[in-house]
Amino acid sequence: MRFNLTAGGAGDSAGPTFLPSARRLAGADLTGRDRAVRWVLLGAGLVPTLMLLFLTAEMVREAIPAFVYSGWGLFTGHVFTFGNLYVTKLTVHNGVSAPHGAAYGALPFIFGTLVSSLIALIVAVPVAVGAVLALTERVPARLQPGVSVFLELLAGMPSVVYGFWGILVFGPILAQHLFPVLTHLGGVLPFFKGSVGYGEGLLTASLVLAIMIIPIIAATTRELVRTVPILAKEGALALGMTQYETAKVVTLPYVRRGILAAAILGWARALGETMAVLMISGDLLNGFPANIYSPFSTIAATIVAMLDSALTDATGMAIHALAAIGVILLVITLVTNLLGRLIIRRVSHGVVLPVGRGV
Repeated sequence: MRFNLTAGGAGDSAGPTFLPSARRLAGADLTGRDRAVRWVLLGAGLVPTLMLLFLTAEMVREAIPAFVYSGWGLFTGHVFTFGNLYVTKLTVHNGVSAPHGAAYGALPFIFGTLVSSLIALIVAVPVAVGAVLALTERVPARLQPGVSVFLELLAGMPSVVYGFWGILVFGPILAQHLFPVLTHLGGVLPFFKGSVGYGEGLLTASLVLAIMIIPIIAATTRELVRTVPILAKEGALALGMTQYETAKVVTLPYVRRGILAAAILGWARALGETMAVLMISGDLLNGFPANIYSPFSTIAATIVAMLDSALTDATGMAIHALAAIGVILLVITLVTNLLGRLIIRRVSHGVVLPVGRGV
């Protein structure tokens, strides 16, 4: 960076001052190595954007026949079937051919994706924030690294392990001990009424998703809590506040934007989770869950479950249909991320940073 040398004033004993030049370095001021580094960094910065555009373009191109065939029925229809793949009779709709009896309504999958991820988020955020506050404020400093390891281990576990544990252990325990208690809330919340099943379904999958995203939210929140100025917390304690009041008045307001950002990251993980949900959801097609314990399905789980069958469709419409619901999932993920950023920007008064304003 260039500097302009100016003389100090008559009463200025600090001597000359150095002011940064307003002009950026021109290409002639750069060495060959500087230019190479500039282009490498520019290329690295463009890679994520180009990959997203390429992925989106390919998914949309593959999904266009299904969008044309189904129209708005893709978003409002309740039946998703590839039709009869073993006969030569085809159905033509809007100029596009598909196997006889094919229908591509994705509304139940959209519902399952949004509801399960929202339930997971509602459960995970308070648990993650509470765990971080307990870890940073109550656990002795010498024990914190050891306790933090468990959060990191949870974050690194494969989703198929979560699914296996959920279907064999966690789900049956919930169905036997917790869900019968929750049915008593049916008088106030109707969706808690009905049969609790055997542990497969919406609530079990949502709770497993919550456990999976807790480490993501907690890890980010923990780093943010460590940035809270110690003087602010000590000042609150000196004024007679309890540790609970200090966390409420000082710590949480300082990191609230970061908590929102962490919640968005966790929500994105829950929206796209596949294997664990596929194993626990019960894989209900062409219908909505009767209550919060009933089987359901999500977009991601449906794509995995039906991919083998789709590959046997000689017309290729089955693959186009799966690509179409994949585009819907992509749009949902992008929209939720953009809305989350807008919320953060509104809360932070235009400054989108994962740190707070302090006290």
